[in-house]
Amino acid sequence: MEFTLIYQGPLKPNGKPKDKQSIRRVFHTQLKELVKQPNIAKYGPPPGIVTYNYDPKDIFSKRQIGPFNFEALVNERLHLIAGLKITMLRPEAPGSIVTKGGDIDNRLKTLLDSLKMPKDTNEIHGNDSPKAGENPFYCLLEDDSLITSLSIITDRLLEPCEDSSFVNLQVHVETKATELTEDNMGLM
Repeated sequence: MEFTLIYQGPLKPNGKPKDKQSIRRVFHTQLKELVKQPNIAKYGPPPGIVTYNYDPKDIFSKRQIGPFNFEALVNERLHLIAGLKITMLRPEAPGSIVTKGGDIDNRLKTLLDSLKMPKDTNEIHGNDSPKAGENPFYCLLEDDSLITSLSIITDRLLEPCEDSSFVNLQVHVETKATELTEDNMGLM
C-alpha cells in the first residue's frame, strides 16, 4: 500500500513531547481519512480464503496511554514494515544541512517520533487529552524500528517565512509485509 502524508508547520530539532504530539495530530487526521478508504475500510482476506481468527477491526496495534487510545497501522503483529521518502521544503538554501532552523538529523528525529505511537505518558505533553475525533488516535507506526528505508530530499521553500523551523513536508509511505498471513493479505 502506498500513500502520502503532508505536514506544514514548525519542525524543531529535539522537539519536546508537546511539539511531537502537535505533529502527530496532523498525521492522525490524515490517517483517519486513510482508514475510510475501501482497501482498509473493507479490509479482510480475499473471498474464498478460509480464516479462523479474523476480526476486521483488529488490523491496528492498540495501546492505551493515559486518556488516549492509540492505534498504529504499521505493526509487528501484521508483519508490516514501511519505507519513507520525505521531501522537506524549508526557508533555507538547498544543501544547508546544519542551519539556524536546526540540523536535519535532529529535525528528522522529531518527525519520526511524531509518526509512531508514544510508549508512555512521558511522550505525551503533560495533561493533554484527546480532542473530538481522536478516539481512536491513529498513528502510522507502532514503533520507528519498523522503518526499513528512509530517503530525504531537502529544498528551499519558496514562500516568505519568519520561522526558520517552518517546513513543508511530504512523507510518501510504502508499506510491505515481511510475511504473508491471512491477517495482512487484504492490505497488499
